[in-house]
Amino acid sequence: MPLDQSFAGRSYPPAGKYAVSREKILEFAEAIGDPNPIYRDPEAARAAGFPDVLAPPTFLTLLNLPKVNGIVADPELGLDYSRMVHGDQGFTYERPVHAGDVLEIGATIENIMARAGNDFINVSARITDADGKLVCTTRAQLVVRGEDA
Repeated sequence: MPLDQSFAGRSYPPAGKYAVSREKILEFAEAIGDPNPIYRDPEAARAAGFPDVLAPPTFLTLLNLPKVNGIVADPELGLDYSRMVHGDQGFTYERPVHAGDVLEIGATIENIMARAGNDFINVSARITDADGKLVCTTRAQLVVRGEDA
């Protein structure tokens, strides 16, 4: 069944705050195998001009993925998760993320389109800091394979 195209423009507001910690940054850096000292050592990060350890560029996946999964799980949308594949992902940063940041994420379904029997859903998200300033904009494209695909 095709996705409900009236969902284009629907917004999903922030549902809570995420406190970025040195521990979570370290766990993430280890998981991706990046030994960069600015992700691990506060002194190395300060020497590089940052207030605390820096988060790797893809760290915000920890916020973005649950938000996108919440949209995917919206029963009114009618998305069959078993037929979904991840098509694309991108991050546009206004500034780096570091330990001590407190972030929120809200998302919007930008558009839904059908092409070659498949549905494409484009989602954007805004990640803001405790002052409400934009830190990063993310985008994701999900592809829901048609019955014949």
